[in-house]
Amino acid sequence: MDLVFMKQGIRKQVIEYTGGSYRCYACRKEYMVENMRKLPFYSYNLMLWAVNQKIQYRLSSENITNILKDSFKIEASNTQISRFKEVMANKYTQTYNKIINNMIVSNLIQADETIARIKGIDGYVWVFANNDSVYYQFRETREPDFLKELLADFNGVLISDFYTGYDSLECKQQKCLIHLIRDMNEDFLKHQFDEELKLIVKEFGILLRSIIATIDKYGLKKFNLNKHNKDVERFYNKVIARIFESELAVTYQKRLIKYRAKIFLFLNYDNIPWNNNLAEHSIKPFAKWRKKISKSLTKQNIDNHLILLSVLQTCKYRGINFFDFLKSGEISISEYESKYNKRQEKI
Repeated sequence: MDLVFMKQGIRKQVIEYTGGSYRCYACRKEYMVENMRKLPFYSYNLMLWAVNQKIQYRLSSENITNILKDSFKIEASNTQISRFKEVMANKYTQTYNKIINNMIVSNLIQADETIARIKGIDGYVWVFANNDSVYYQFRETREPDFLKELLADFNGVLISDFYTGYDSLECKQQKCLIHLIRDMNEDFLKHQFDEELKLIVKEFGILLRSIIATIDKYGLKKFNLNKHNKDVERFYNKVIARIFESELAVTYQKRLIKYRAKIFLFLNYDNIPWNNNLAEHSIKPFAKWRKKISKSLTKQNIDNHLILLSVLQTCKYRGINFFDFLKSGEISISEYESKYNKRQEKI
């Protein structure tokens, strides 16, 4: 059973293999056709079509089997759909590894993590993203030790939230200010009569708004952002250097002092964002899939899904059609992108 992709649609194709015993005229020896019983019942195009429905459109295995039955009169089970995903994940493991290797030699990686529950055990899916690539990895715990090995050769800037697990990494780091703003707003809403906390929140807001105004006008250019280092110095001398009595104010005072270099690092580099929005945005495709099948997740299922999801999101970030990439048979996204761009130039 297979599918044939045409310009105007898709049609079903059935291939019949026949064979038996044969005798060599020269030596008169009889032999059987090899691997006849090992030939797959479902062929490659059908598998990649099903995987595209699963990964890109987040259809359930049951829905995919129903579409195959209704549209193409092809019978398949939910187990077969999972097997298709496993086959395709094995094929694109090299592509998956290449994605993180390319990110490590770039100047920017944004990181985030989210819970992935497996049969009642809370694991974590980590996402690493930059302007043209996304890489997902499942870990059974939130322990950050693997990051030291994964990012050992990374010499760019890592943007993350304030999870202390990132602190041990030796690369340059920028903390996501949206996380800091969110924490400040939540605490202030709960303690609106805390005048000391109010002062910190107010003055930090004034400082950040002036920086964002510069970004909106000139972009993320250190030539224009450098001037705000004086504003940062003024904020710390005027506000953070005070003696506070409020417990919350003291907490933020310590936090702002501890992470000062990592909060405002983006002022001294070109094209380094002050948030990890790319990573947070990249978490959503996994979260939507997790929500649908959280009761049936297994480690192998997650690993296979994350390999293909990494390829899908990287294709999207580069303006490449995921289904076209699968149909091309290419393993390297970069090589496919180069060929695609050349074809577009000719057009």
